[in-house]
Amino acid sequence: MAKRVAVLLAGCGVFDGSEIHEASAVLVHLSREGAQAEVYAPNIPQMHVVDHVKGQPTPEQRNVLVESARIARGNIKDLATLDVKGLDALIIPGGFGVAKNLSTWATQGKNCSVSKEVEAVLRAFHAAHKPIGLCCISPVLAAKIFPGCEVTVGHDTECEQWPYAKTAEAMKELGCRHVNSQVTEAHVDARNRLVSTSAFMCNAPMHQVHDGIGSMVREVLRLA
Repeated sequence: MAKRVAVLLAGCGVFDGSEIHEASAVLVHLSREGAQAEVYAPNIPQMHVVDHVKGQPTPEQRNVLVESARIARGNIKDLATLDVKGLDALIIPGGFGVAKNLSTWATQGKNCSVSKEVEAVLRAFHAAHKPIGLCCISPVLAAKIFPGCEVTVGHDTECEQWPYAKTAEAMKELGCRHVNSQVTEAHVDARNRLVSTSAFMCNAPMHQVHDGIGSMVREVLRLA
């Protein structure tokens, strides 16, 4: 039987939702590996809406579930209905929506809170010993919830290639072990069944980001 994988989205668009290319890559690689993706998002307002041309917030208001449905081609479920018993794994693509809509990392960093609904889902998969795949910024959720876990957001030294490396330092301060990795690689925390890849935390060609997400998806399915 095909493995059933929940994909948790956080809106539609890198600056205020899920990173569209990362979400698409997750769905493509799951399809290629013969897995069945089931897309979910919380039915909540976005923190704000960003004009992706100007890079500035607008007065507009949008809903995370409604916006995520654009990526899922309408085939999406409210996160409140997710039942871990019928699923084999969870994958969370990145994008600022993870840090704005699924948590408050964007404004509070390591002192953030994670949405109760999202935290409950992460804890349910973890307790059931089912793998969790994390892209880009989404490993911060694991760092906040699972002290001592091992994840990667790429590198911990900031440079042109790794402009968000300070994220790794903040995660270390939470007691997480950060593992430096290349954009095409995925890191596996076998004890916690967490698989992470840096994706667009790296200033890399898109095909390399896509390949890294493929590595993450294959490792998640291997553990499922």
